[in-house]
Amino acid sequence: MHHTHSPTAFQRAVEAGEFLVTAEVAPPKGGDPAHMIQMAATLKGRVHAVNVTDGSRAVLRMSSLMASVILSQNGIEPICQVACRDRNRIGLQADLMGAHALGIRNILALTGDPVKAGDHPDAKAVFDLEAVRLLQLIRKMNQGVDCNEKPLTDGALDLFVGAAVDPQCKSWSGLQSRFERKIEAGAQFFQSQLITDFERLEKFMDNIAAGYKKPILAGIFLLKSAKNAQFINRCVPGVNIPQHIIDRLAKAKDPFEEGIKIAAEQVQIARQLCQGVHMMAVKREDAIAPILDLAGIAPVNQLVSK
Repeated sequence: MHHTHSPTAFQRAVEAGEFLVTAEVAPPKGGDPAHMIQMAATLKGRVHAVNVTDGSRAVLRMSSLMASVILSQNGIEPICQVACRDRNRIGLQADLMGAHALGIRNILALTGDPVKAGDHPDAKAVFDLEAVRLLQLIRKMNQGVDCNEKPLTDGALDLFVGAAVDPQCKSWSGLQSRFERKIEAGAQFFQSQLITDFERLEKFMDNIAAGYKKPILAGIFLLKSAKNAQFINRCVPGVNIPQHIIDRLAKAKDPFEEGIKIAAEQVQIARQLCQGVHMMAVKREDAIAPILDLAGIAPVNQLVSK
């Protein structure tokens, strides 16, 4: 397999300043990827790339790298999430070299959720690195050296790497310094946690992000019901869905339809504030295209990276 160093379709869209649309899919739990492929297929032509989560909430799933390769084989451009929780620097570098060789070029570098949050609370957490140091490591590998500055004798990597940002983070100075450190370490794009406070997002865009010209994709989450919203508040660290949204879902005749409406409204707000949206609809990725339709987001140019 010979891959040329041409930018990924997602990278080209970033560099062209397009309004970016990404969506998230969870890898399978088990050996059959059919459901993931089917869900991702509903996103063809609607998103620039599909994020494949890496043990999100520390819950067991197929390797994000393997799942990304499967999507890529099905003509869907992946953004492979890489978390520091489960692998040390040797394992991380080994996987990143493999990702490059298999044509997986878009990477989202994450620290990773705490093991205690997940379904294997007694697992040993690694956290040899965290997101900023992982970004620094990827930059070195793109320059042709490993984390000890020793040459990669079989060739440098060419990875297009992004990072997470949480504009709703309680500490403003913490948010700013972490964001700036990620940019210094080489992050080319940012995907946010799910946003419910758009005034806060606007303040972040104006006061922190504006000077850096790196695209921010606002996280938009499909809430399926009031119960689902309450679950998110309980189980997802750092997220607080406001009561008025929970009430709106509780009152709705069809809460799922109402959730689609709410998400579409949020896409329209985000579109005024930043360069993209990152869509999350857990187990109902097929609802993402209808949300984008309702929000008036046109299909994207193409999703195929070959």
